[in-house]
Amino acid sequence: MMAAPLPGPAYRIETERLVIRCWNPIDAPLLQAAVAQSRDHLRPWMLWAPDEPEDLQPVLERLRRFRGLFDLGQDFVYGIFNTDETQVLGGTGLHTRVGDEAREIGYWIHQNYLNQGLATEASAALVKAGFEIDRVQRIEIHCAAENVRSAAVPRKLGFTHEGTLRQRLPLRDGTLQDCMIWTLLSSEYAASPAATAKIAAFDVMGQAILP
Repeated sequence: MMAAPLPGPAYRIETERLVIRCWNPIDAPLLQAAVAQSRDHLRPWMLWAPDEPEDLQPVLERLRRFRGLFDLGQDFVYGIFNTDETQVLGGTGLHTRVGDEAREIGYWIHQNYLNQGLATEASAALVKAGFEIDRVQRIEIHCAAENVRSAAVPRKLGFTHEGTLRQRLPLRDGTLQDCMIWTLLSSEYAASPAATAKIAAFDVMGQAILP
C-alpha cells in the first residue's frame, strides 16, 4: 500500500503577528528595502550582508530561484511579513540541507523589529509545520556561538544544544566562527512550546492544512 501523500508543504503560515510565506518575485522591492535597512545589524552574522544594498534585478532573480526550488520541493525559503504584507520583517526557511526527514531552520529579523520575539514566533511556526505537515524526524538550528540573540531562539523552544563545532562558519574576511548545533526530535516535539503555537497553514492552492 502506498503511503498517503503529505499535505504540504505549507506555502503560507499565519501567526498572531506574522505572515510567513513563500517568496514571490513581486516581493523584491520590499526585500531590497528591508535588507538595506538592516545591513549593519546583519553584517556580523550573514555572509551575504556585506554585498548589500543590491540592485533590484539580482534580488528579483534570487526570489525567482527561491520560488522555483520551493515549487520543486527542493528547499523552502520564506519571507516574514507583517499581517497586511506591506513590510518585510525578516526571512526564514525550512532548509533541506541537513538530510532526509530533517529540516534546518534559519532566520534573520529586520533591524527595526529586534527584541520583539519575532524570530521565536516565526521559528515556532516552522517547527510546528515541520513536524505536523512535513512530518520530519528532526529539526536543527545552527548559529554562530557569539550570536546571543540567535541562540536564544532554540533555547526558548526546547531544542537541545548538541555541541559547538569549532571554526565552521566563514566570514568575508577569511576568519571562521564557532557554530552551535541545536536539535529537536519528533519524539520531543510535544513538550516544546512550539507544539502549542497557534498557527494557520495553507497549501499552494490556498487550502487550509492546519489547524
